Amino acid sequence: MSLADELLADLEEAAEEEDESYIDEEGGETLDVVEEEMQLDLAVDSVKGIAKLRDSRLFAEIISKMGDYIGLQRQNSEVTGPVESDPEYKLIVDANNLTVEIDNEINIIHKYVRDKYSKRFPELESLVPNALDYIRTVKELGNNLDRCKNNENLQQILTNATIMVVSVTASTTQGQTLSDEELGVIVEACDMALELNQSKHQIYDYVESRMSFIAPNLSIIVGASTAAKVMGIAGGLTNLSKMPACNIMLLGSQRRNLSGFSSTSVLPHTGYVYHSEIVQSLPQDLRKKAARLVAAKCTLAARVDSFHESTEGKVGYDLKEEIERKFDKWQEPPPVKQVKPLPAPLDGQRKKRGGRRYRKMKERLGLTEIRKQANRMCFGEIEEDAYQEDLGFSLGTLGKSGSGRIRAAQANEASKARISKSLQRTLQKQSMVYGGKSTIRDRSSGTASSVAFTPLQGLEIVNPQAAEKKVTESNQKYFSNMAEFLKVKREKEDKLRVF
Repeated sequence: MSLADELLADLEEAAEEEDESYIDEEGGETLDVVEEEMQLDLAVDSVKGIAKLRDSRLFAEIISKMGDYIGLQRQNSEVTGPVESDPEYKLIVDANNLTVEIDNEINIIHKYVRDKYSKRFPELESLVPNALDYIRTVKELGNNLDRCKNNENLQQILTNATIMVVSVTASTTQGQTLSDEELGVIVEACDMALELNQSKHQIYDYVESRMSFIAPNLSIIVGASTAAKVMGIAGGLTNLSKMPACNIMLLGSQRRNLSGFSSTSVLPHTGYVYHSEIVQSLPQDLRKKAARLVAAKCTLAARVDSFHESTEGKVGYDLKEEIERKFDKWQEPPPVKQVKPLPAPLDGQRKKRGGRRYRKMKERLGLTEIRKQANRMCFGEIEEDAYQEDLGFSLGTLGKSGSGRIRAAQANEASKARISKSLQRTLQKQSMVYGGKSTIRDRSSGTASSVAFTPLQGLEIVNPQAAEKKVTESNQKYFSNMAEFLKVKREKEDKLRVF
């Protein structure tokens, strides 16, 4: 070890000794600091540190104003002019917005209680997923998990099957018993959540009782609570009446950031109208279609309410009846298709075209002799395939000498290819042979030559086809198809002169 390393090691040992002496000398002060921090942690552990809505001034003002207006009986005729100018309408909007904040607060308290009570019964969270049911169950059980058995209060909260599962799980849980302080904090949080839930139901009752004179037709269609929520987000009944149906359907569809406390997933493009009772009563596959229809009718009802017409709700009842009639139509089973027999055919005798043109066309398109021979088969003979890849395809009796017929096949003149006389002359001229005979044209032997040996001159070039050529030219002159008797008239004149 070098000198520098030894010096660093001595300095570290000195620093550790100073820290230990400081802790021993200042022991009283450090204990006081730790106690203060523990008190702060306890203060933060209290549910009031995270849930402050119940003790807020806004909550108290709205609840007190609601108590003042609940005793008053108002008529529809008292609302004149824009409904937004009415003071009670503003209270309804504020109270309706408060219910949303109460739901968020209950979710926060549920998360708090779940974290604290997981020390005693960690499996309860998965057995009771509902927030309020979980809070009521925790308050009822406390530290004594044996209360699950034969508990009438618990039977009002949970189903019998859930109670049985909870009791079996509680007997095998690995949780630890809570202290009195921890249990007291949990019970306080449960009481706060239940009190907020009770206040929310009071607000709902008040809003439903007051929506009948502010928007009677709208509240008939979607319910008073949903109507109040829609009006609150739209900014009033007048603004709601100016909105199209496609926008009303999306009111309330914004995502809420609950800091991870939300236990439900938010559906896209769905608002308060989608979650109303009239839409949720339908099957899942018809809800979006129903939400569009209900939003369209809500637009009409809001326009009627903004002008203070149909205060008895006649338009609302008519629109709701139309909606329910369409809902029933959508859910009807499809009609049973009746199997009908096919009608009797009415094919009469067709008109047959006749005449020379039709007869010639049939002759031209008829089977040729070659095709007939290819289609004809001889019994008792093994046929050979014409192509290797097409098994069973043969040429029939085509090209066979012994076809079994007495007379040879006669060519059908009607199905022959027609050639004009001028084309025949052209083809005959092209087939004429000029010059010497070649092995290619005549298919003769390749050793044939035009050189001959004579006794007088020795080698002599001769044309052995000269005589044949003269015969061919004479035949073409008098007996070919191109021959013409051009001098008949003169011969007749000569005969007359002789006589």
